[in-house]
Amino acid sequence: MSFNRLSRLVKLGIALMLFSSFSSAETLSFEQAWQAVQERNDSIAAQRANVERAEHMRNAASAHHLPSVSLSGNYTRLDQNVELKPSQLAHHMNGGDALGQIAGSVPGMSGLVSNLDNLLTTTLADRDVYTSSIRAIWPIFTGGRILAAEDIANAQRNEATYLMQMAQQAKFEDLAKVYFSTVLAEQVVQTRIDVEQGLEKHFDHAKKLEEQGQIARGERLQAEVAYDKAKTERKKAERDLDIAQAALKTLVKSPSEVSPSSELFTQQQAPAMTPFMQKTLADYPGLKVLDAKRSQANGLVDMEKGKYFPQVYLYGNYNLFEGDSLTAELTPDWAVGVGVSIPLIDNGGRSDKLKAAHSTAVQVNYLRAQAEQDLSLLVEKTWREANQALEEYQGLASSVLLADENLRLREKAFVQGLSTSLDVVDAELYLASIKTQQLAASYQYVLSLSRLLAVSGDMNRFPEFQAAAISHSLSSKQG
Repeated sequence: MSFNRLSRLVKLGIALMLFSSFSSAETLSFEQAWQAVQERNDSIAAQRANVERAEHMRNAASAHHLPSVSLSGNYTRLDQNVELKPSQLAHHMNGGDALGQIAGSVPGMSGLVSNLDNLLTTTLADRDVYTSSIRAIWPIFTGGRILAAEDIANAQRNEATYLMQMAQQAKFEDLAKVYFSTVLAEQVVQTRIDVEQGLEKHFDHAKKLEEQGQIARGERLQAEVAYDKAKTERKKAERDLDIAQAALKTLVKSPSEVSPSSELFTQQQAPAMTPFMQKTLADYPGLKVLDAKRSQANGLVDMEKGKYFPQVYLYGNYNLFEGDSLTAELTPDWAVGVGVSIPLIDNGGRSDKLKAAHSTAVQVNYLRAQAEQDLSLLVEKTWREANQALEEYQGLASSVLLADENLRLREKAFVQGLSTSLDVVDAELYLASIKTQQLAASYQYVLSLSRLLAVSGDMNRFPEFQAAAISHSLSSKQG
């Protein structure tokens, strides 16, 4: 079996293995991958749970308007029964001491009093006291503290929502980077395969020419070295592809291998910067987070101010069980009233806390102003990078045509003995490098576009740009 036939059989086996592995892989478009990330990503799920927590805390703050009702039960053990003697009652009556003195001066009255105490002593409360009651307290004026707590809870809920949106935007950028780096790696592998096939063809020509005595052995060795190096570069590109695919599989949390179906793309010109700038400064969730922080600071100001106002509340109590003692019979079953609590001296530092709340509001204002400047710079920088990538991609189009034509001429000249093997190898590698540069420029444009869409909150528009690029490509081919 000849060397060429064996080589073709080995390549056929490798191709069949690659085909079988790709056939079992899950094919995902970028839109499908983004949907999978939104549904499966743990960071986004954690922020979603944080929103739910903030929602529950907001409902809890609203409950402060309602009365608090408590059911209580008590058991008390006294050192002795609580008893009341007639002599004790007389002692506490008006003129009771005078009557006691008169009774003491009359012969036989002291014994009568002692007998009365023995006969008429009344147990007011037993030694074991059991009580249970329902008590309700309803705040009707708190100096605005309940309303301030509601405002803070609402702002915290909004903050949690905006943090979740920021997490989604960050994952959108991560997905664009990982997904299209996989696409880029696939196309680089294909480019390396083309180089390998071209240098293999050149190596075969060199061997035939050496056999015919038309070129020196050094020329054939040079072609062989270039071919071996091309195989090494192809294997390296395949390993890079494996790493990129593993990262994509992890990001979308797929149980099977993932193969991207969307392609890199460009436009004739980048979309205008002004709409991105306006949308970002108006809707970027990071700015909304700072707005929520400012609302929380204002709520803290109102809450600290409320500590200077009195609290007014209604209260009521209903006795469910008090035992069978005389005290229980004399005690009313229910009672209602109005209470007022006026703060005179506070040891919690309410004055400094109020100043601190004001300082927090001022701090948030400065942070928001700085964030707007940083976002404006980010949008402009990203937009310029997108334009630069487009210019590079379009500028390399003529270089690809020239490199391809140069390779064709060098191969033809080598066969005719008018060019060296090194000339052919250089032409082949130069064409591969130009194609790789153009792919990298397209990749950079997609990344810049995805970042612009993320910071402006228009991630759902990404398929529009894909469709526009595809339709432009088709119309160009048809033309």
